[in-house]
Amino acid sequence: MFITSRCLRKLFAACTHTTMSTATMAALSFANSTLFSKTSIFICRNRVAVSTFSTVSSVVSSDNRRTKKWRQPVMPSAVELGNIKIAKEDVVRDDPANNVPDGIFRKLGMQLHRRNQHPLGILKNAIYDFFDSNYSKNFEKFDDLCPIVSVKANFDDVLVPADHVSRSYNDTYYVDSQTVLRCHTSAHQAELLRNGHTHFLVTGDVYRRDSIDSTHYPVFHQMEGVRVFSPDDWESSGLDATTYTAQDLKTCLEGLARHLFGAVEMRWVDTYFPFTNPSYELEIFFQEKWLEVLGCGVMEQEILKANGKPDNYAWAFGLGLERLAMVLFDIPDIRLFWSSDDRFTSQFAKGQLGVKFKPFSKFPPCYKDMSFWINESFTENNLCEVVRGIAGDLVEEISLIDSFTNNKGMTSHCYRITFRSMERNLTDEEINDLQVYALFETREQ
Repeated sequence: MFITSRCLRKLFAACTHTTMSTATMAALSFANSTLFSKTSIFICRNRVAVSTFSTVSSVVSSDNRRTKKWRQPVMPSAVELGNIKIAKEDVVRDDPANNVPDGIFRKLGMQLHRRNQHPLGILKNAIYDFFDSNYSKNFEKFDDLCPIVSVKANFDDVLVPADHVSRSYNDTYYVDSQTVLRCHTSAHQAELLRNGHTHFLVTGDVYRRDSIDSTHYPVFHQMEGVRVFSPDDWESSGLDATTYTAQDLKTCLEGLARHLFGAVEMRWVDTYFPFTNPSYELEIFFQEKWLEVLGCGVMEQEILKANGKPDNYAWAFGLGLERLAMVLFDIPDIRLFWSSDDRFTSQFAKGQLGVKFKPFSKFPPCYKDMSFWINESFTENNLCEVVRGIAGDLVEEISLIDSFTNNKGMTSHCYRITFRSMERNLTDEEINDLQVYALFETREQ
């Protein structure tokens, strides 16, 4: 049966006067805060205890790495992007359309791709070296553009259909109904074209609400490349504009793949993107399997015409830096890119592409299962957002392990949450302590 709001509040209040278990108290706390403090995404089933979580909390001694009492991470009131200061209330707003959590605001301004000794910065600079060497430094480079963009720039200007799933609140972080955290670096394409740029690379952090596992994170980094051609370029070749542009694109990106991965076998796969036609994915045979490297294509003429270049053709490509860096550096978990642990950061140096990461330890996981009835508004991305917002980077994976529909048509899901720190051991006792903290925090609200 469903736990009604009135019953849940009574149960929650009764926790302070009974000897109910910590786990059950924390479960009610979590359900209470989810149902009454935020938009409801699920209704708990009362015959199975529901685990609850809190953000990464322990302060670890560099000498003995013992766990100390957890304290709520300090939320900055503002972050700096280049010479621009962005206040928290400019991003995490009291707006009905806003779905940006505090944890995402903390990532703004970190700009991992601009750190020359970080794997992402090393990879970015290696790609820069390829374009500088092969195109006489003709490609302009932009890596500090603000990630807060308009819905028009993020979607409309690159022809993302009005009903495309990426526009949903389930997939995108909205600051308000007309402003988002960019989902891709293509959000700057139209503006740069309008401003007269014809050869450029754009690198930056991008934001998407996503699942939780070793290869997905709500903040990651992309690089976009664009090259514009004039009629003089293709008319002398004897080829039509589309064929000429596509051939130049493939030659360029095959060279980039060899620059990064060496002499590898490659193949082109036809695909679909709303902003290019024809569109391709480049795959390489690396470490005994086919690996998708990037997506690309000949830019839709509508984009060029809308931005003052009706007589031109262009190609564009986009690649994920984390995806390639995980392969090149043998980094097994995407959370490691955000680690400040010197056992991770000290392994990399400027200009050293492909240095293999040496794991400093493989700490054991701590598993917690939770089961609940779902309603028509439930999405797994929303669940992951709630869990990540409380537990932060302690959460390694969330996976659906069971689904059941009863004879009344009600569906129950059971999820397994895997906790694992990349820096130290976790214990059931510590996770339970985090649950107690979640209880107290909810009672204080």
